[in-house]
Amino acid sequence: MYAVFRFDVPADDASFTQAAAPALDALRASTGCLSAALVRAVEDPALWLLIAQWEGVGAYRRAMGSYDVKLYAHPFLVRARPDESAFEVIEHR
Repeated sequence: MYAVFRFDVPADDASFTQAAAPALDALRASTGCLSAALVRAVEDPALWLLIAQWEGVGAYRRAMGSYDVKLYAHPFLVRARPDESAFEVIEHR
């Protein structure tokens, strides 16, 4: 499964990527996290995504409740849009 968090980041917010670093580290260190990346839209540089791939929804939910993720990732993730963030893989090639 994938977790996708969308962020609207003003151009003058130089601290955004610095704030993302500990969140990404905490997610990547979580059991069941296959990858985590911070990406920016080419057409709209104010739109950023944090995308994390997980072994399954259970691993994702356990990680989101872990101490390190609560301490390092949650303060960053609260900046995300209030959109759906968990997506199951239907087809992958």
